[in-house]
Formats: sequence, C-alpha cells, structure tokens
Amino acid sequence: MFKHSDKPNDIAIKKFIQNIPKAELHLHIEGTLEPEMLFKIARRNNIKLKEKSVKELKSLYKFDNLQDFLDIYNVRSKVLIKKRDFYDLTMAYLRKAHQQNVLHAEMFFDPQTHVNRGIKYTTVLNGISGAMRDAEKKWGISSKLIICFLRDLSADSAMNILKEILKHKKIVAVGLDSAEIGYSPSKFKKVFDYAKKSGLLTVAHAGEEGSAEDVRKYFKLLKISQIDHPNHSLDDEKLVEELVEMKITLTSCPLSNYNLKVVKKWRKIQ
Repeated sequence: MFKHSDKPNDIAIKKFIQNIPKAELHLHIEGTLEPEMLFKIARRNNIKLKEKSVKELKSLYKFDNLQDFLDIYNVRSKVLIKKRDFYDLTMAYLRKAHQQNVLHAEMFFDPQTHVNRGIKYTTVLNGISGAMRDAEKKWGISSKLIICFLRDLSADSAMNILKEILKHKKIVAVGLDSAEIGYSPSKFKKVFDYAKKSGLLTVAHAGEEGSAEDVRKYFKLLKISQIDHPNHSLDDEKLVEELVEMKITLTSCPLSNYNLKVVKKWRKIQ
C-alpha cells in the first residue's frame, strides 16, 4: 500500500487516514468504474472500445473542466447494461470503501443515463441495491442511495423516474447533477416539492460551475439540506455566513476540481 520512497511521517499520516472510521457522503457510483473493470464488463457484454488497453484508457482520465469529465463519464457508463454489471460495479466500490475503513457511504446514481439507453430502471436499481445489501452482510458497511436528476433533461423526465423508483422504497434523497450553466433551479421545483412530500431529503450540486448567487437560489428555492461542489460559494462571504447559519452540509472534492487558490480560501475561512 505504501511506497518505499515514503518518509516515516508520510507513512504515519497515511496509516492514520487509513485507520480512522469514515463516512463517504459524496460518491457517484457510475464514476467509480475503474478502467480494469470497464474492460472486463465491455468484453462480457461484447462491446468494442476504441482504446486497446487499460493504459490507453487511463490516459483519458485527465480533464481540465467539468464538461471534459462528463464526456468521459457518459461514454464509459454505456458498458453498464445488465443487473450483474451494476452489482459488480457497486460491490467493487464498497469493497474498496471497506478496505479504507469507510463505515457508511451515501451514493449518487443517474438512472436517466441508463433508462435513456433502453435499460430498465429496475435493472439499475436492483443491481446496485443488491450489492449494498450483500456488502452490509459481509463487511458491516451501511449505505444509502440518492437519485440524481440530470439538469439538461426535462423536469417531466425527472418526475417520471422519481415516481417509478419511489415504488421500490430504496432511495433516501433526490439530487441534481451534470452541467450547471444555463439551467435554473426553478425548473425542478415541482419535482423537489414532490420528493419532500414523499419523505425524501433533497440535495443538489451547485457552485461547481455556477455563481455564488446560483447557490443561494438552490437552497432558497429547492429547500435543499446539502450542497455538493459548492466551490463558488466562497466568492460571497455573506453567502458563506448564511450556509453556516442554516447548517447546510457542504460536500467538496478537493482533488477533482479545486485549484490551490480555492483550497487556500477555504483554509482562510476556517
């Protein structure tokens, strides 16, 4: 696990991080599809990839902005077709999470990405939830599932998939992800109101691309209790104070899309 070049202090820090009990609150299950498993599932489903090796595929996992990442994310998700694919994907993540002493994980998933390809939502849901159940029995790791709606698709599409999945009582919250620019939170107000009336929590990705004012609109209009990737919240100190006062949970991914300037801002505020 540790490299020979690691200094003693580095090893101690890594060991400490490895061993402390953790909860993962921001995780896109489709995004955990690693190149090795991608190749394996593609072969199993007779899907031909343009890339000829795992090494070639890994070279694509470098991106400069959200859209570049989404392009890779959406193309790679297409190898997921059968219940077994979603089961294996989820089990692989939960196994790794267990090895890192994650005791609880809350996972986003994008059923519209798959339903729009002709995959039944029950195939996706049953594959993921089956792995969640088995992982808890095997390793004691608890997990929850959050459905994410794609902003670029219609509110009707979101409402339809929500009503169908609610029948199975396997999700705890609804969220929004994908590209932010050009999409108002008001588009999904009825969907989020319906979700809240159905007893679900509501969260949203906001501030990754959008402005601080966009973040404010999301929590005021959609009444969300968690904001994911709230990068540009830091552009408005008053907004930061509001988020603290309202005790809204913020989840951030410093290694995926924060630059050093943003990290320094967070440290200054803390």
